[in-house]
Amino acid sequence: MPEPQTAGDHEPTCDLSVVVPVYKEEANIAPFLERMESVLKNLGGSYEIIFCLDPSPDRTEEVILEEINRDPRIKLVVFSRRFGQPSATMAGLLLCKGAACVVIDVDLQDPPELIPELYTRLRQGYEVVYAKRHSRKGETVVKRIVSKFGYWVIARLSDVQIPRDTGDFRIMTRRVIEELRALNESHGFLRGLVAYVGFKQTFVEYERDERAHGHGNYNRFVGSL
Repeated sequence: MPEPQTAGDHEPTCDLSVVVPVYKEEANIAPFLERMESVLKNLGGSYEIIFCLDPSPDRTEEVILEEINRDPRIKLVVFSRRFGQPSATMAGLLLCKGAACVVIDVDLQDPPELIPELYTRLRQGYEVVYAKRHSRKGETVVKRIVSKFGYWVIARLSDVQIPRDTGDFRIMTRRVIEELRALNESHGFLRGLVAYVGFKQTFVEYERDERAHGHGNYNRFVGSL
């Protein structure tokens, strides 16, 4: 796996980091890792998978620790209290050691199998490649209305253009990660921050699946965008 361009004082120690914010997701950890590890092994190169856990009342932490015993490339960050998905995601980005980093949810609505295509686009000279939803399976009419309203509000209040129908699922070079680090925003809205720092960006369209198990446990408004 060729290394993307790097920048800053934090030299990468692996080719690819995968940052996964989690909260009450014990049923999704094993199926997520089964698919993710298959993708990463086929992709080649060294990697790390960083779960960033808001303290959960279920067995999410125990399940992840069991997986770490199996494979030390799996890592876990546990917060002292619930800080929410944006903070969990930013913590993973600030701690990751990869020359490039993927951010993805654990519920398998965003398919790990799309990562090779995202990475291919990154190697074509882009600094950020985000996944753009062509469809949103399993979403209610209300959720779609909330999504449209949310993007309208953001467009009215912000000078930064945030691409529609995107989530946090994306890949970024080390250069972008270092710029995010320099912003010193531990509670930031990732989509807005990545748009703010600029650089050459593009997207790959995909069909978004339904959740593998259960329902989303993070902020419903942010998750609806």
